Formats: sequence, C-alpha cells, structure tokens
Amino acid sequence: MKVVGVGCGPGMLTEQAVSAISDAAIIFGSKRAIALVAAHIPAGCIVREMVTFSPNQPIPDNAVILSTGDPQLAGLGYLGGEIIPGISSLQVAAARLHVPLEQVSIVIAHGKDHGRALDRIADEVKRGQNTFIIADPKFSITALCTALEGAGEDISIAVCEDLGYPDEKIQIGSIARPPQPVSPLFSVMVGRIESPPGDQKSH
Repeated sequence: MKVVGVGCGPGMLTEQAVSAISDAAIIFGSKRAIALVAAHIPAGCIVREMVTFSPNQPIPDNAVILSTGDPQLAGLGYLGGEIIPGISSLQVAAARLHVPLEQVSIVIAHGKDHGRALDRIADEVKRGQNTFIIADPKFSITALCTALEGAGEDISIAVCEDLGYPDEKIQIGSIARPPQPVSPLFSVMVGRIESPPGDQKSH
C-alpha cells in the first residue's frame, strides 16, 4: 500500500507521486484528492471515493491512497505503508508569506477541540512563534482574536484561502481588524508577518 501526498492544489504533484498514481491498479481518495490527480489515473484503474479512513479497515496491499497536502501533516500517513510526501498548505503559505519554516509552530484545529487548539495557539504566539493553523470551516477567527488578546499589537493574522487554486486569496490583518474567510478551505498563519513586497494577493 502506498499513501501518496497529492499537494494542496492543482499542479503540485511530485514526479514520485505521478509515478505511483500512473502505475496504480486501485486508488482510494476523497473527491477533491481524486480530482487533483485525475489526469494521471491510468485506464482500467479502479477508483473508489472515500470520505473517512481507518487503520482497521481492509485495504488491498496494492492500493494507492490519496492524501491531500502531505500525508504527515494532518493527512493519512497514519494508515502506514509506503508514504510519498506532497506539497502541503504549510509549505505554500510559508512561501507566499516569506516565512521560514523553521520559525513556524503547527496547530491542528481541523476536526479537533477548538478550545484546546486556541489555548495552544495563544501559548505559541506569546512565546514569539509564528503559528500555522490547519482549520476547518467551523474554526472562528473571532474566537482566535479573543484568545490572542494581550499577545501584542504587532501580531498579524493571515487568512489563506484555497491555496494553490486559481482563486487563491491571502488576506493579512490584525487582532483588532482580522480578515474573515469566505471559502471553507482555509488555513491561518499568526505571528509577526509582513506583506511580501509586490504580493498582490495580500492586503
């Protein structure tokens, strides 16, 4: 079994990922993941759309499991097998915002207890860490700003929507005037972030 990272948007497949998909006899993945690799699925390959995965469910040894972003960042790497990395939303956000990855802490709020996630985000930011948040559609930017009260007036909030897609949008605001996401597919970077020079996607 192979767990293949397909990137967070179109055109982000690695050569290794393309090779694994092109040789696949059976593929499992979400609707979004399947759409990202559709051009590389070979004729005759069995494709099964799945929403949830469990380590206990029977999966054929020759299966290719598609994981959006990177399997080891809130992905399907926990299923085991050979893991082929992908380009994650963290990598794309850091590149767009010119934030070095070694200066970033990660908090997973997608499908998790948002209260605990907010506490950890506040702790990381108050320690001086830029913090990347993998959010779900119910994650509240307003609640985030409440949790960040007292963190400093120089703290910025960057809401990154549809990263890697043609309608990608990054908005940068403050705790007092935060941007609000429109798309359900978004992540957030919090910290001492400046708008990259000439970046038309940030405002």
